[in-house]
Amino acid sequence: MPHNPKGGISHRGTEAQRKHVTVFSSGFSLSSFSALCLCASVAIFLSSCGYRVGGAASNLPPGIKVIAVPALENQTNRYRIEQIMTQSVVREFLARTKYRIVSTEDSANAVLHGEITSLESTPVVFDTSVQSPTAPTSTARATTMLVSVHMRVWLEEKETKKILYRNDNFLFREPYEISTNPSTFFDEQGPALDRMAKDFASRLVADIVENF
Repeated sequence: MPHNPKGGISHRGTEAQRKHVTVFSSGFSLSSFSALCLCASVAIFLSSCGYRVGGAASNLPPGIKVIAVPALENQTNRYRIEQIMTQSVVREFLARTKYRIVSTEDSANAVLHGEITSLESTPVVFDTSVQSPTAPTSTARATTMLVSVHMRVWLEEKETKKILYRNDNFLFREPYEISTNPSTFFDEQGPALDRMAKDFASRLVADIVENF
């Protein structure tokens, strides 16, 4: 889910809820109740965003304990994009699941293979009040880019070669606001690229472990 820095979350309580707090006995303090409510609120928020706490349940076979995630294969002309996206996938597996993640197949029960077949960015929103310094005066500067990633991905059990998960047309597509020239959107050190890689990894790992 793309991060929206302008967004906000408001929490509202009803009069009935406030009255309910006052009727607790002395054995359960108001501070304890508040802490419990805070924990519940955080859990609900994370769930609504599509994220899960580390160690979430998986639909993969119970015999899978260690997953190898070698570098994704890059079939695009984006330099080193596979390294950034592979790192994000590894971090997402570690944060979301109980699996041990390794880079080589030696000690793995399963191996995740992936090929990035295309990566495109298309301007979809323009600011007509600000002209692009590198374009004709009649062209406005793009402020939002639609990023599309296509890839082939499959998870293979190492010993049996059984395919546990496969998607030959995995599609990730999200819009991102930009504050710089669109030509630098995929700059290797760009924060927009980091956000995109994180969102991509979250979608991919969820698809693998939950939609088996």
